[in-house]
Parts: sequence; structure tokens; C-alpha cells
Amino acid sequence: MPITPDRFVELYPRLYHMAEEGTWESIRERGLLSTSALLDLFEINGNERFVIESQHRSESIVIEHRVHGRAVIRDQKPMRETSLQKCLIDMTPREWYELLNRKVFFWPTRERLLGLLAAKAYRDRTHCVLTIDTQRLFESQLNSIKLSPINSGSTIYNPQPRGRHTFFRPEDYPYEERRKKRGVLNAVAELCVDYGVPDIARVVSRVSHMEGPREIHLIYEK
Repeated sequence: MPITPDRFVELYPRLYHMAEEGTWESIRERGLLSTSALLDLFEINGNERFVIESQHRSESIVIEHRVHGRAVIRDQKPMRETSLQKCLIDMTPREWYELLNRKVFFWPTRERLLGLLAAKAYRDRTHCVLTIDTQRLFESQLNSIKLSPINSGSTIYNPQPRGRHTFFRPEDYPYEERRKKRGVLNAVAELCVDYGVPDIARVVSRVSHMEGPREIHLIYEK
């Protein structure tokens, strides 16, 4: 049985996104953009774009533009190429990277956010964490929202099969089946929006810098 937007908002009233430290002002100005959207905005093409968008990023990459300034495209450390090749069903690694890079991802629970903040690759760094009002995001981006039952950007622990049918529209997502097996906290692993959220300032309720589970600086609160 699928899940309606109203029911999803009731169960997951807040969503979370982890960005690079110090990027809130540029996010507020440009919108929260996917990697592909940033590359379009910064007019990056050719081999430079291929390296960023179509293969694994072991480290974050800084891009620059004469008008738009500087932006940081985050790494994909939780993705292991050899493991990805084994769990992909109907896509090549390149197709999978390009699919992910066209989406902006949100965690539906604070527990999942804290899990990423505690990961070895990120626990000793400061991150900009956006808390999103789920209802406002659905009102703004309903036709672009997809749900995933797995952490699509990780192949570290027991990587699950993935491919063209990993991302569901909410009305097609097998929510009740997942809830019965995994509980509410794990029934949905990710919510994503295609391409970007241009009106992010309207849907964000709180922005802070965090190190691990600690909030070290409140930047914005609505």
C-alpha cells in the first residue's frame, strides 16, 4: 500500500540535508542544487564534467565561475566501485552516478542524519545541516519528489540491489510493506528531489553547523 503526502508529512514532519560548512548563504541565493544543476549553472562541460558527474568522486571538488563564484561538490566516500558493480541490476556505474547526481537528497529521520555525521569520513569535520519543513517541500516540489528504500549513495555495508526502479513516486512506494518489515524509522531510507529545490529558503526551518551529534552554531531559524 502506498503512502499519501499527508501521511508522509505526519510521520516525517522534518527532513535533513547535510551540506558543506559555510555554504548556507550561497544555497539560499542559488537554491539547493543537485550536482548536475550546479554543473549547468557553472557552465562546466567536457572532461571536467565527466570526472565530476559520471564517475566516483573520492574527494570533494571545488568548482568556480566568473559570475557565480565558488561551490563545493561533495565526495561520494560511502560508495565503493567494486561493490556497486555487484549490486547494480540494469544500469552501468556511469548511469548510476549520473542518476544520483541529478538529485538532491534528504534524510527522513534525524537518526539517519546522525548516522552520516558519525561516519568515519565525516565525524571530525564541521557540516552545514539544513532542517526542512516536509509539508512545505511537498507543496513546492510534489511532482519532483521520489522515495528510496535504500541508502542509494552507499555500498559499504551489505549493499542492496539497485537500478532504474530504486526511486518511487510517493503514490507508488510500498510503504506499508516496508513499515511492517522495518518499522517507521526505516520504512523510507531517503527522499530526493529531481534536479534541485530553487525555493529552498521557503521550505527550510533551521540551519546550523554540526560536528558529529553536536550543534556548534545556529545559523538560521524560522
